[in-house]
Amino acid sequence: MNSAFWDGLAAGYHWQLSLITAVGIAAVTFAGKLLVQLVPTFRAAKRLNRETYAQKMENPRYAANLRWNRKWGVFYWVVIFAGILPFCLTAEAQPVWQVLLDCFVILMVYDFFYYLVHRFLFHDAGFLGGPLMWVHAVHHRQHNPCREDSSYIHPLEVAMGLGLYVACIFVLSRFMGDFHVATIVITWVAFTEINLHNHDLWTVDRFPFKYLNTMSAMHHNHHARFTGGNFATISLLYDWMFGTLDYGQGYKGAEYAPKAKKAPGGVGAA
Repeated sequence: MNSAFWDGLAAGYHWQLSLITAVGIAAVTFAGKLLVQLVPTFRAAKRLNRETYAQKMENPRYAANLRWNRKWGVFYWVVIFAGILPFCLTAEAQPVWQVLLDCFVILMVYDFFYYLVHRFLFHDAGFLGGPLMWVHAVHHRQHNPCREDSSYIHPLEVAMGLGLYVACIFVLSRFMGDFHVATIVITWVAFTEINLHNHDLWTVDRFPFKYLNTMSAMHHNHHARFTGGNFATISLLYDWMFGTLDYGQGYKGAEYAPKAKKAPGGVGAA
């Protein structure tokens, strides 16, 4: 193997920056949890979701799924922070506007591709026929999810979700240049917290919490039945663009009646 290739690979491998990023994500997440506890509305939501989560953990199958995904989560973190992100990071000074723009691009590019995966692979909502519905069906066992249900999923879906997010970072970094550590910290925390909040049991619908209520309510509409809309996760932009917004009554063009199952003889059953 050409030594120049390995030298070039090593020169672009910044494990120290990846470690700083991981520590930064943990620190920002921890600080954020402390800050939101100063707001009564967030404290009440946390209490409601914790109580619901405790009840669900009494189900052995539910608890086993979360334990399994936590174990796999550690493995995925090692792969991402040791094998991928070190090739995408820089500590060179960048203007604030560039960091914010890069955050926006990463999250919206990810959300576009996640919309496609969610709609056409995880759901029977297009010409592909939902080949991975059996994977996503695990997540949809929770018809009225709480915050922790964002992690109640098939391990393969964990890999696909995180893999898609990190793949977006890696590919975009080849076109846009390495991303600042702050950019990845912000997008990672946003990516995580938005997904968690979408599953929140949330009851407050007044300023300044109306948007949080909307995002939670819309995702709960999606969970209420396997044929619901609202396939994006970061925002509702792509559902609006492609006509799959679901306010609880379905979205235009969707078929909500379950498809007829084939009888043993091959004849469609009612």
